[in-house]
Amino acid sequence: SVQDKARMRQIFDAYHPDVVFHAAAHKHVPLMENSPQEAIRNNVFGTLNLVQIADEFRVKKFLLISTDKAVNPTSVMGASKRLCEMILQSMKGHSGTDFIAVRFGNVLGSNGSVVPLFQRQIAAGGPVTVTDKRIIRYFMTIPEASQLVLESGVLAHNGELLVLDMGKPIKILDLAENMIHLSGAQNIEIVETGLRPGEKLYEELLVKTEELDKTENDLIFREKDRPLSVEQIREKLRMLKDVCDNGDDDQAREVLRKVVPT
Repeated sequence: SVQDKARMRQIFDAYHPDVVFHAAAHKHVPLMENSPQEAIRNNVFGTLNLVQIADEFRVKKFLLISTDKAVNPTSVMGASKRLCEMILQSMKGHSGTDFIAVRFGNVLGSNGSVVPLFQRQIAAGGPVTVTDKRIIRYFMTIPEASQLVLESGVLAHNGELLVLDMGKPIKILDLAENMIHLSGAQNIEIVETGLRPGEKLYEELLVKTEELDKTENDLIFREKDRPLSVEQIREKLRMLKDVCDNGDDDQAREVLRKVVPT
């Protein structure tokens, strides 16, 4: 667990990594709505632990895997990941480590992805469930995402937030209909179950080129984002730690709203 700082330090001491890819996070949106303190402890303070240890052990590059849900977040999960980005950005000029965040959308076939769920539902004879027939999402494959994250690590400079071009969004309803059609199954019903807590109809990565700078790779962009100072981040983290130690879930959500004003 990234929350176990002593154990993390042992691992860094044993292996002295040159590059760290930080992908450890609670990412299930409705689950984090129900357990905001867990999202804060794991995603925010787990990231803080790793950032501090990477700095201590003079790691060359540290890449955070972020998410389109961090843009104008409507969920606890998205807000917690936005804070992770802010922690990394605040380290610019304060560390010999290059801290970089890479933001992108859904990865097809990854853990918790909608495709394996639809496959199971089709195999069981239906129904296939979509939360809302208007929902759109951005997708890329595991090899595409991996390749672009690796390239981002080469292109990026310290304190940068990179955004991957996810192409055109896909309607989840179209995806469900196509998978049913391709499976050859007959008479499988598609049922709308309603938006889940924290869920958006439309994700906003997303590449508004006037707000982003180009890189040498056409699919990777630099976000023009002004980092907060170390003092500002410290104050936000103090508020979050206080609510995790002494507060309840409602207070935790309220503090998250304060520290992530977007």
